[in-house]
Amino acid sequence: MKTQRKLPEFLMTSEPGSFAQKTILYRKPRIIEGVIRDNNYPQSIVKRLIRFKDEIANGIIQPLTEDAPDVEEWNSIWLKFKGKTWLELPWYFAEAYFYRRLLEAVRYFQPGPLKNRDPFQKLKIKQLRESLPILDLAMKILGDIKDLKLRFEMLLHASLWGNRVDLSNLTVSDDIRRRQVMIERENLLINDFPKILEVFREKSLSQIAFVNDNVGVELGFDLLLADFLLKNDWVDRITFYLKPYPFFVSDAMPKDLQQTIKAFTETPKTNLNSLGKSIKNALSSNILSTSADWFWASPYHFCEMPSSLYKELSRFDLVILKGDVNYRRLLSDRHWPYTTPIREIVRYFPTSILILRTLKGEIMVDLKEGVAEKLEAEDPDWLISGKWGIIQYIKHDH
Repeated sequence: MKTQRKLPEFLMTSEPGSFAQKTILYRKPRIIEGVIRDNNYPQSIVKRLIRFKDEIANGIIQPLTEDAPDVEEWNSIWLKFKGKTWLELPWYFAEAYFYRRLLEAVRYFQPGPLKNRDPFQKLKIKQLRESLPILDLAMKILGDIKDLKLRFEMLLHASLWGNRVDLSNLTVSDDIRRRQVMIERENLLINDFPKILEVFREKSLSQIAFVNDNVGVELGFDLLLADFLLKNDWVDRITFYLKPYPFFVSDAMPKDLQQTIKAFTETPKTNLNSLGKSIKNALSSNILSTSADWFWASPYHFCEMPSSLYKELSRFDLVILKGDVNYRRLLSDRHWPYTTPIREIVRYFPTSILILRTLKGEIMVDLKEGVAEKLEAEDPDWLISGKWGIIQYIKHDH
């Protein structure tokens, strides 16, 4: 048996000048300010939010104190960091715990008028509204492409770049647009499109799952991709794994999916309208289903998933993993050397994986020797700018 090599350190909020540190110093306080601004909370809640903001800036990390089913679990992890500040924590735990503490502050889990009220609802509605013209245009363009292979590639790109697609990308002429997919190919640090195309075309996939990320354009493109796979009989059934409660501001929950479908079916735009109806039918006939397990918004990495979820995922032929945070959790948010083969890290995962990730965090593996250094020289922010992405297929060795 090979000897277990020492695991790299976690990304920490204590790393000077790191993106991890900046998210705690600047982004998290701004998120709290936004929650205060966007919600008409009573003064008592506003005070709690301001106290929480002060704790992040100057204080020691506090435990959860409310009565809720998951408190014991969170606090058992908090205990490991008792007495520490927010700038002395593993980055993923700091971020996940931030959202859980925010929900405690706004009484999200407590009986009363604020129960289950999403503090990010206003932002999510705005993202949904802004996504409709973009999605409508994208559908018009895709409708003109008869070549299934090219359409599939464009859908994967759309699902991948979902959060940085803007109207300017979609209003250009056909010729430039085809080139645009080419341009986007150049921004892929890993592109396993030929492999994944083959896998889908073999029709060997019966059930697949998406571990979804954001609402708005991205969720819209996830739905388009799912609809494409079902309509072309490339898969039989799809499950969307959504968040059980508000997490990372714009992460999609079941109610966000429902709002998206409702917006599609109520719009006069015929393409979106038919997509909305198609998704509704798929849901009612159970070809498309959703799940919102607590684990997806928990403090745990994917290698720590409970055995029940492991068993559930092992029934899928493929899991499509969306976005940056899911990638971080797949790799346990550690400082792996850039050239580490991803297979060595993710052997624990119960099935094959397709990663669609735009880089927004200081973690990346499976690059060829010298690539990271070259990128670093050309683009010092390459890991976090959202300019680069990966389409990566990892076949599970049964």
